[in-house]
Amino acid sequence: MTLDRRAELGEFLRSRRARLRPEELGLPDYGGRRRVPGLRREELALLAGVSVDHYVRLEQGRTLHFSEEVLDAVARALRLDDVEREHLHRLARPWSGSERGPAQPQRVRPGLRRLLDLADGVPAYIVGRDTDVLAWNRLAAALITDFGALPPEQRNLARLVFLDEGMRGLYEDWPGKAGDVVAYLRLDAARHPDDPRTAALLDELAAASPEFRRAWEEHRVKDKTHGRYVYLHPVVGRLDLGFETMRFPDDPDQALIAHTVEQGSPSETALRLLAAWARETVPTP
Repeated sequence: MTLDRRAELGEFLRSRRARLRPEELGLPDYGGRRRVPGLRREELALLAGVSVDHYVRLEQGRTLHFSEEVLDAVARALRLDDVEREHLHRLARPWSGSERGPAQPQRVRPGLRRLLDLADGVPAYIVGRDTDVLAWNRLAAALITDFGALPPEQRNLARLVFLDEGMRGLYEDWPGKAGDVVAYLRLDAARHPDDPRTAALLDELAAASPEFRRAWEEHRVKDKTHGRYVYLHPVVGRLDLGFETMRFPDDPDQALIAHTVEQGSPSETALRLLAAWARETVPTP
């Protein structure tokens, strides 16, 4: 499933037009006369201040030389957030040579591995391209899964979330987690559109998981910055954990995710119990 830039651009724009309602934007609503949901191309062009032909050429991917001003105007008309706006710019411009072909192997610096080990009271791990888990500490393995027991090619969050039955019971809101993973994977895939490893992963997930196919067709994009997930751990029970993401200036394809917990909460007690259990049962990465 290599990303076809022109098809991806058109489908992304159409999906964003479909979620807007004319009455919300001060446009007349023609009720049952609308054959498709959301805004028409003509209405979107009017809101963006561009000609209909100009917008149609953008949505059809007939040229990839649109100015930043035009793309920003379309983004505002579609009410895109910052992540969606960046995604639009990436799809609507020619890809550079560094974005084409197989990506270089990913390596985690020894200093970052030591940092993970020092944070023994905080579940933390490093995610690379395609949601590959590149490094982790013992508490992250105790919380999510024993990554070290998996073959390297199976240490992938998207593959685990959709293809590992045990992961469905780990998250209180599994559909929300699954949707976030797909939205992040789509954003990441656009950064390396011709990488055969990315294409193979997307093909595998689409063939094996109807939920993945449905989520992929929504064309959501979302970066992994901060948030919270509720875990239902088989040993210590319910854990309501926040997470913060840190990216590295020398390798933006890698991100360190560290979980946080509210002081004095039941989840803090559960996390301490999990850490004690991990020291006894989970091997050091």
